[in-house]
Amino acid sequence: MTSQIDFVVPLLNEAESLPELRTRIFEAMNELHISNFRILFVDDGSKDNSWSIIEQFQKQFPAHVTGIKLRRNKGKAFALNIAFSKTTAPVVFTMDADLQDDPKEVKHFLQKLENGADLVSGWKKKRHDPIDKTLPSKVFNGLVSKLTGIQLHDFNCGFKAYRGEVARSLNLYGELHRFTPVLANFYGYKIEELEVEHHARKHGHSKYGFERFARGLIDLLSVVAFTRFSDRPAHLFGGFGLLSGILGFTTLAYLTFIKLVFNEHIGSRPLLQLGILLVILSIQLLSLGIISELVIRKGKIEGKDENFVEKNI
Repeated sequence: MTSQIDFVVPLLNEAESLPELRTRIFEAMNELHISNFRILFVDDGSKDNSWSIIEQFQKQFPAHVTGIKLRRNKGKAFALNIAFSKTTAPVVFTMDADLQDDPKEVKHFLQKLENGADLVSGWKKKRHDPIDKTLPSKVFNGLVSKLTGIQLHDFNCGFKAYRGEVARSLNLYGELHRFTPVLANFYGYKIEELEVEHHARKHGHSKYGFERFARGLIDLLSVVAFTRFSDRPAHLFGGFGLLSGILGFTTLAYLTFIKLVFNEHIGSRPLLQLGILLVILSIQLLSLGIISELVIRKGKIEGKDENFVEKNI
């Protein structure tokens, strides 16, 4: 079992939950006899007195608490990215600050890591959230699993355990914190899932709504494009380009046929404009695909694939 752990806890207006969360983590570490641990609280632009409480923790427990304060709200992915870069432990946990994650589960995560997993993602099988939160989450998880081919039940769960090198290799922005298993899997790390107990929120309210759900879907498309086509972008743009070209040429061929055979007037038909537009779009997409391939190949020549290197000898 590891002797050093970093906990990363992003938060926004969670002042009421912080004292109990700090106590729970300390108790869990005491039960595991792990004295070398640190909690990195990332205040993501809170408007309450969350930062004051974190400062008190730092004064009281300087060896175990580190505070990071963002000047304004930048989102969970940004907060995690900042904290990951400051971790040093061989094992990194992420937890939400709303007391819905139970630190007593840490020992189960550690067992998974010891058995060979590189990232262990929590699965809140039985959730204590309203349906307006659970239903979109269920739809989202199913969509992510289908599009990425990674069979996890709960991509949204903030309770995760990473090997240190995995956490520090990720570059998160937007809503990419939801897709850390997808990104880690892309780099060849072993992903596993662990069913965890989920507690009802005691204080405050959820910060997630439909707006972030919509942004998550947009980032999902980016992740799918990155993980499936990063080595062959011409296949992505070229595929759409060929489809557009086929439709455009077919449309123009049809109009040419009826013009030559039936002598029908086609100059004012919207179908003519559509056909020309599709052909132009096809040329643009194919060109973009070729340019992307050149950029990718240049990156490979310059040796920019270090995330795939397991060991340097």
